[in-house]
Amino acid sequence: MIRLSILLLFVLAAIAEWQEGSSDPPRGVGTGGAAILPAAVLAGARRLRFGSKSGEFKILQVADMHYADGKETGCLDVFPDQLSTCSDLNTTAFIYRVIRHENPDFIVFTGDNIFGIDSKDASKSLNAAFEPAVALKLPWAAVIGNHDQEGTLSREGVMQHIVGMDHTLSQLNPTGIEIDGFGNYNLEVRGAEGSALANKSVLNLYFLDSGDYSTVPAIPGYGWIKPSQQVWFQKTSSRLQKEYMRGALQQKDPAPGLVYFHIPLPEFSYFDASNFTGVKQEGISSASINSGFFATLVEAGDAKAVFTGHDHLNDFCGKLIGIQLCYAGGFGYHAYGKAGWSRRARVVSASLEKTLSGEWGGVKSIKTWKRLDDEHLSTIDTQVLWIKGSTGRRRKSTVPN
Repeated sequence: MIRLSILLLFVLAAIAEWQEGSSDPPRGVGTGGAAILPAAVLAGARRLRFGSKSGEFKILQVADMHYADGKETGCLDVFPDQLSTCSDLNTTAFIYRVIRHENPDFIVFTGDNIFGIDSKDASKSLNAAFEPAVALKLPWAAVIGNHDQEGTLSREGVMQHIVGMDHTLSQLNPTGIEIDGFGNYNLEVRGAEGSALANKSVLNLYFLDSGDYSTVPAIPGYGWIKPSQQVWFQKTSSRLQKEYMRGALQQKDPAPGLVYFHIPLPEFSYFDASNFTGVKQEGISSASINSGFFATLVEAGDAKAVFTGHDHLNDFCGKLIGIQLCYAGGFGYHAYGKAGWSRRARVVSASLEKTLSGEWGGVKSIKTWKRLDDEHLSTIDTQVLWIKGSTGRRRKSTVPN
């Protein structure tokens, strides 16, 4: 594992060189302070879109940064000789590093973005935590975890601050309905520009607030996704499926959906080393009750994968009833981890199929891998999460009454 201080100096030096007018800027960043947006992002309305040349849409997931006060905030669970030079800035350096190598079309931050209890000013911590995405003018979105609101901002205040930041596509909540939590919303990823599906969402992204801690005295432990949120998800999923499968250019199957929130579902405990890809190094810290959201996902039929954080030492993906349940693994250096076990990020790449006429169609496959913050920014555990034609969608019974 590369010494954290050396890595930090290398990355910050590269950024400083670019800011001084270097002719070799970090990947995805233009000279003169302007960002070169990935091809998959449609300019103007900040609409997410698959690339017309690559037919790909790439998402970087950052889980559990636990950001606090920058260089004043030390690291946890690193080697003793790294403690004197390691801080939140190592987290920032890692984000810049992985963005440069992956050039993602979109970044998702899945909660515990800041460690509120150690932050002097939650607003400043949030600004610093998301600074790489904002500075590089990349589209990004976030949900909140169980530690974001433990500082100078309430849970609603944290999400309000995020929604007001530059280049974010985050939303506070859907309008016109009563719903639990803050940060329940969906985003649509349109087909490639110039294709027949250019004005349809071919990939749907769902974001939910999984809560922090139980507010029911008789139920200990962490929060969960409430009935009001599940009703919103069901209605949103149903609407998107109808729009995709009916009307102009109707499709035979729903567009795939990816779901992001912080606290894992109880169903994450159904796996062991024989039926997942990755590692499980700690228990599953889900709510102590099962809210039934996994059943809601299965019944809806379009969700192909769920992505969470919360348990920093787990980074596996396991498939249950047609849905992949995936951890990202811990990203931040002011978060608990394991010395010698690199901090990591999860990347998801969706690819379009080619139609008989040779143009881009709907999503053909979704794959994932992880990037490690080691000397070589290693890629590990590449796997296919979903291929068109393999579905966990509920089928009507053919058994006669």
